[in-house]
Amino acid sequence: MGFRTTAQVRFAHIDAAAIVFYPRYFEFLNGAVEDWFAAMGHDFHGLHVRRRLGVPTVSLQCEFQAPSELGDVLDIEIEPRRIGGSSCAYDFRMSSGGQQRLLGNGVLVCMDLSARKSVPWPDEMRAAMAPYLPTA
Repeated sequence: MGFRTTAQVRFAHIDAAAIVFYPRYFEFLNGAVEDWFAAMGHDFHGLHVRRRLGVPTVSLQCEFQAPSELGDVLDIEIEPRRIGGSSCAYDFRMSSGGQQRLLGNGVLVCMDLSARKSVPWPDEMRAAMAPYLPTA
């Protein structure tokens, strides 16, 4: 089922070649992760500031398939593959106008920000992520 959101390519995202400067895709991805957690009722302010929990990326792989330009609207999909004790492995896709721009996968980890170590997903967060898992 996956989570879907969009992001518009703005002037600040492009380079001298008039295409998205590749590190900006990771900013788009981070924004999509933040949107996903907010949609699950766990906004980053509440997680980071009040609960002192973070969800840092510990692994990220991608393949750039086509460039994106100023004004493009990226359709971003995040689909978790596996929710572990303290990790979440996921696939992501970015496209615009039906054309794939970026495909990849990553791993997020639930982290105690004060102790700087991974911790198990709180039950309510695990339960909120579960509906996004693909059905068999």
